[in-house]
Amino acid sequence: MKASYTMGAVAGLAIYAASGMAVPALAQDTIKVGILHSLSGTMAISETTLKDVMLMLVEEQNKKGGVLGKKLEAVVVDPASNWPLFAEKARELLTKDKVAAVFGCWTSVSRKSVLPVFEELNGLLFYPVQYEGEESSRNVFYTGAAPNQQAIPAVDYLAEKEKVQRWVLAGTDYVYPRTTNKILEAYLKSKGVKSEDILINYTPFGHADWQSIVADIKKFGSAGKKTAVVSTINGDANVPFYKELGNQGIKATDIPVVAFSVGEEELAGIDTKPLIGHLAAWNYFQSVSTPENEDFIKKWQAFTKNPKRVTNDPMEAHVIGFNMWVKAVEKAGTTAPDAVIDSIIGVSVPNLSGGYSAMMPNHHITKPVLIGEVQDNGQFDIVSKTPGLVVGDEWSDYLPDSKDLISDWRAPMSCGNFNVKTGKCGGKGT
Repeated sequence: MKASYTMGAVAGLAIYAASGMAVPALAQDTIKVGILHSLSGTMAISETTLKDVMLMLVEEQNKKGGVLGKKLEAVVVDPASNWPLFAEKARELLTKDKVAAVFGCWTSVSRKSVLPVFEELNGLLFYPVQYEGEESSRNVFYTGAAPNQQAIPAVDYLAEKEKVQRWVLAGTDYVYPRTTNKILEAYLKSKGVKSEDILINYTPFGHADWQSIVADIKKFGSAGKKTAVVSTINGDANVPFYKELGNQGIKATDIPVVAFSVGEEELAGIDTKPLIGHLAAWNYFQSVSTPENEDFIKKWQAFTKNPKRVTNDPMEAHVIGFNMWVKAVEKAGTTAPDAVIDSIIGVSVPNLSGGYSAMMPNHHITKPVLIGEVQDNGQFDIVSKTPGLVVGDEWSDYLPDSKDLISDWRAPMSCGNFNVKTGKCGGKGT
């Protein structure tokens, strides 16, 4: 869109020009992009690499000429794994730095912390990590997996391929594991699993003493039924958890663990022996064999000047989200949030698995689902992949308060929680 000026503004510019004074800039010289990831604290093990990939994407886009003829400028802040600080930093990015969009957060508690800020100030957040669903905000684009794009397919794989009958749902004590496990518990029971065959456990962030918990898992798995652990443990607590499994002699062949927050970055630099054979469910692995992925890995390792630097799933989500934002801005002809929100629905960009991911009307994207087995080199052998792309389901079909809700941010609905039975928007907040 071309800028339009009032006659008074044009006259004012003419006076400046006639007097030989410098003409003031009508707009910022750059388009600012916010990067909101923990670079310190318990989540730095996972989030620092997301900051780095965003810097690479901004640099690459600037080499292409930027966006709308302007260079992009990355504004990096460190919310330090402090959930209230995420909200403060988000507010600073939107009000002080005037960023056009923010790429950030990892834990759902950090996303929940910033959500009111983005809705109040009409900012744009691209959230790149798997989450529990049960949310659809007009101001958030969920480029990580919803439960039906990760958690439920992982359980199906274990039940079908590993013949698992007993389930340990182990998670860090915050909203993502608790809500995901609530969905999984309902899903398992809908498949005939009895309550006594489900063990649920939560531990705080940074938990280090796993001896008694792993002993409980071992005891639970000794009942004569095939047992598996579904792990929503986040951050650096994963390291002592897997180490303790090894200490107590629990092998992947005995009690397999499928993790939703352990990827290549978390495996880098640690002893992978206790993890060999255990599983992870993601929508991307570095070991994906496509020309797109090979090109990305080369660019990433050149950017970081480290030929051993790994890639992972949330990085790919940022690649997808960033490219969708660029395409939507160019389509709208402006970085104005309302215009971008309208233009981004239906935008599709290449993913790194050899296909295209699209932004759906519920602000979730289409993704393949992959199950990978940990190898001794810290990579994953892909043992299962969906034949096509899966559409992210924002409201779970397995929870009574959610099963009748849908989200569609297109006019005229423009609703994140439309009840198909009552025909009304609302009844459950985002």
